[in-house]
Amino acid sequence: MELKNHHLTINDDGVAILLMDRHDEAMNTLGEEFLGELSIAVDRFEENDVRAVVIGSSKRDFLAGADIRMFDQIQSTKEAVEALTVLHGICDRLEAIHTTHGKPVVAAINGACLGGGLELALAASLRICTDSPKTQLGQPEVQLGVIPGGGGTQRLPSVVGIQAALEMIVAGRPVRPYKALKTRLVDEVVPVEMLIEIATKRAHEAIDAPKPSRTRGSRLSRARLQELALEKNPAGRKLLFKKATDQMMAQTKGHFPAPRRAIEAIQIGVEHGRAAGVAAEIRFFAELVQSPESKALRSIFFASQELKNDSGVDSDTAPAAVDSIAVIGGGLMGGGIAAVSTLKAGTSVRIKEVDHPGVRRGLAHVAKIVTKQAKRRRLSEFEVDRLMTRVTGSTTWEGFGGADIVIEAVFEDLELKRQIVKDVEAAVRQDTIFASNTSTLPITEIAKASVRPENLVGMHYFSPVEKMPLLEVITTEQTSDRATATAVAVGKRQGKTVIVVNDGAGFYTTRIIGPYSNEAGWLLTEGASVEDIDGAMTAWGFPVGPLLLGDEVGLDVSAHVAEILTDAFGDRLKGPETMSGLIADGRLGRKNGRGFYLYEDGERKGVDETVYAALGLGTRTKVGRLEIQERMSLALIIEAALCLQEGILRSARDGDIGAVFGLGYPPFRGGPFWTIDAMGADVVVKKLEALAEKLGPRFTPAKILRDHAASGERFR
Repeated sequence: MELKNHHLTINDDGVAILLMDRHDEAMNTLGEEFLGELSIAVDRFEENDVRAVVIGSSKRDFLAGADIRMFDQIQSTKEAVEALTVLHGICDRLEAIHTTHGKPVVAAINGACLGGGLELALAASLRICTDSPKTQLGQPEVQLGVIPGGGGTQRLPSVVGIQAALEMIVAGRPVRPYKALKTRLVDEVVPVEMLIEIATKRAHEAIDAPKPSRTRGSRLSRARLQELALEKNPAGRKLLFKKATDQMMAQTKGHFPAPRRAIEAIQIGVEHGRAAGVAAEIRFFAELVQSPESKALRSIFFASQELKNDSGVDSDTAPAAVDSIAVIGGGLMGGGIAAVSTLKAGTSVRIKEVDHPGVRRGLAHVAKIVTKQAKRRRLSEFEVDRLMTRVTGSTTWEGFGGADIVIEAVFEDLELKRQIVKDVEAAVRQDTIFASNTSTLPITEIAKASVRPENLVGMHYFSPVEKMPLLEVITTEQTSDRATATAVAVGKRQGKTVIVVNDGAGFYTTRIIGPYSNEAGWLLTEGASVEDIDGAMTAWGFPVGPLLLGDEVGLDVSAHVAEILTDAFGDRLKGPETMSGLIADGRLGRKNGRGFYLYEDGERKGVDETVYAALGLGTRTKVGRLEIQERMSLALIIEAALCLQEGILRSARDGDIGAVFGLGYPPFRGGPFWTIDAMGADVVVKKLEALAEKLGPRFTPAKILRDHAASGERFR
């Protein structure tokens, strides 16, 4: 049978092997043509000479789900329902191959098995996956603002249980092979090289064999007892769904409608049967795919995908080969950079510190991060040992001669960084790239100490490095395309989403958080309480409020950043004088237990009511939540627009990614430029003009905003 997107063979013993292979994409995704051919293949499976079926992939991944581009083509609920009905029909027919026709169907899974890919696999009678670290199974649809639309909310609970299904679908986080085996999502984990061979063998063995029991655990196992207590009686199920809803609301603050709808679809199916659950799933998906939240989340997804293919330069200059990275500084930042360099980028790493205890701390930090991967069964003990042999430390410049790139991660002191540039350039090759991990200091100023400024670039990591997804690469007028492309390539290998920005005080992310933080200070001086300010912005969608963020970063660090931004931009980015009272009163934030909040043994205990007196402020007055949200969000948005206007940003896309991935800007709002487009630039300008008249020139609309308001042109 000739198919463009699938390879179908039928063995002499009647085992049909279908290998998915979308011809126009590097990864298998569910498009219209792909689904049409899959339906033809299922027709063939129903014929009498086929006795069993194996479904696998010719690509490195099984099936990554729907072609997300199709979502933007859906213009009505009717169109969404029609599209989902096709997918449901194929999965239902595939399920009937074994439930009605009695033919085993084995899903042979390697790599990504996500969204519609997992829904297809759930329709099989057996699932076998590889032990590859790249293998993952999940229903991540909520991350795009929708829910599973091909039966996932109904089939997954019947396979892994209600609680495990809720965890997978509501959080949208995939599981790795051995977690999948533990929950019975898969029946077997095998080596990559033997996947199709073993899947074919299992399909043949299952012909005419009794259907295996899918009971999770033994009769008296903890999992089985929990299932009986919670999932097999109405009172237990009610408690289970209430707990899931409460946890979801605590995490999402009600901003993301998809997780709530996912819980509802699962509950309807459990309580009223699959037909009712499927109808709810289709209805909810059709509603959600057209929602502003889903459109914003999809914009972030597409932007991040585009950046994977962006070299960071406009020329065709290739990045230099990087096998060895040297890191100066073994603290949390330097240790984190070293860890992702060896663990994800696969390079050797040399850590330099001023003394041996510092070197030991750096090595210990790397070991902690790498060992954690072994505990999660993502690395073997042998692989941990192998990785750690590639990480060495020194108090001298010995070993730096072989470094392809040197990344310094020392304190934000210009003269210190300049001295390090001189020392490094004396110790390394002529073509070695030097990167400064700084959040505020202009790279141009650091480069004044360099004899090879074309090799010098900024690499602004976010803490903790091993968790935060963004890397901001900063270039000067002298930075070569080779240095830029290499820094970008290294960042991608380290697992980062990378944006490239032009040099300037605070670059992009630190600069736009400056006026945002300042506005919190101005609101405090006007009488707003700490709780009101932080509560307003978490309600708007930020993970933490601006004052708590200051405590977490360190109020001394925040003051240092504010000073640099004020020196660069003058009164426009100057906060209220009262805020200097924080440092005068010895308040550094979480690190010394005193800031806007009180801390005991590192735990936050609540607002420190004495902070107002320390700032010379009087009794608190009520400031409206909407006013707080509007002033603070627009302060950030103005600065983002200025960064694009001044050429700090290469594109509005990069501005949205930087704000969401680096600062926690609410992803369901799509980033500052997506927010402008959603509101309308004309509306934004009017709001800013009203605030400027009331509060002063810091709210004066940027020219680029006025231009877009006049033309109606969108940023994204």
